[in-house]
Amino acid sequence: MKKILVAGGSGFIGHHLCKKLLKKKHNILCVDNLSTGNKKNISEFMGNKYFHFKKLDITKSFKFKCDEIYNLASLASPKQYQINPIETLKTNVLGSINLLNLAKFNKSKIFQASTSEIYGDPLKHPQNEKYWGNVNPIGKRACYDEGKRAAETLFFDFYRSYKLKIKVARIFNTFGPQMDVNDGRVISNIIIRAITNNTIYIYGDGKQTRCFCYVDDTVKGIINLMNTNKNITGPINIGSSNEITILNLAKKIIRITNSKSKINFIKLPEDDPVRRKPDLKEAKEKLKWDTSVSLDDGLKETIKYFKSL
Repeated sequence: MKKILVAGGSGFIGHHLCKKLLKKKHNILCVDNLSTGNKKNISEFMGNKYFHFKKLDITKSFKFKCDEIYNLASLASPKQYQINPIETLKTNVLGSINLLNLAKFNKSKIFQASTSEIYGDPLKHPQNEKYWGNVNPIGKRACYDEGKRAAETLFFDFYRSYKLKIKVARIFNTFGPQMDVNDGRVISNIIIRAITNNTIYIYGDGKQTRCFCYVDDTVKGIINLMNTNKNITGPINIGSSNEITILNLAKKIIRITNSKSKINFIKLPEDDPVRRKPDLKEAKEKLKWDTSVSLDDGLKETIKYFKSL
C-alpha cells in the first residue's frame, strides 16, 4: 500500500483523483487550504480509513512521509486567479518548491498538474509539447500562465539537480461532476445558465475553440503518467483532441437541456486564446492513453450533476 499525498485534493480534479486512488486501496493524505476547494468534495471519503484530510497551505513548509505526491494545488479558473493573482503565483512557485523538497526528503515520485495555459494564445495549432508558447508575461492571466511555467522550470531543475522522479502533465480543458458552480469556467457557466433558462453570455463572436476532456479520462491519463518508468518525465499533453467552437458548445448544451436560453455576445477578455487543441501523440504512445468518453456523454453527466444541486 502506497502513502500518497494529494495537494489540492478537495478541488474538482482532486476529488476524482482521490476517489480513483482510494479504489486501489492506497493510503491518501489530502492537503488543501480550501481557498477554492470544498470539503463537500471529500465528504464521501471521510469515513474511509485510508483517507485523511489536513487543512494546509503549501506555500508554508511542512513534512510528511509519503511515497508519491500529486500536486493539483492552484486556483485554476480565470475568474478565480484574476481575483487572487499574487496568491496564485505564490502557490505555483513557493508551493511547488515545498512539495519538491518534500519529494526530495522522502525520495518519492512527484506529479505536477501543469496546464494548456503554458501555450498562451498559441501561434501553432495543434500544440505539441515542444512548442514554447505565446504568453503575455504581464497580462491579467500571467499569474497563472507564468506560475505554471515557473513550476515546470522548478520540476525540471530538481530533476536535473537531484535526480528527482518527476512527472509533468499539461492538462487541457477538463469538465465533469464536482465542478464549482461559481468558478467561472465556460462549461459550468453555460450549463447553469441553460438549466435555469437564463441568457447565456459568450465572449467575442464565439468562434474561439477549445477541446473538452471528461474528468474520468483526465484522471486516467494522470495515473497512467505517474505509473510510467523513471525515464518518462513529461511534459505530456492530456486532453481531448475534439475541437469545438464555444458558440457550438452553447448550442449543444441548449439542445441537451431543452433550454429556452438565448445567446448574447460580450467583449472578449484580454489574452483569451483563439484556438486550443492538444497534440496527443506523446500521450498515446507513452501512456497508452486516449479519451473514451464523448463530449455529449460527458455533458449529460455534468448536467445531471448540476441539476442535482
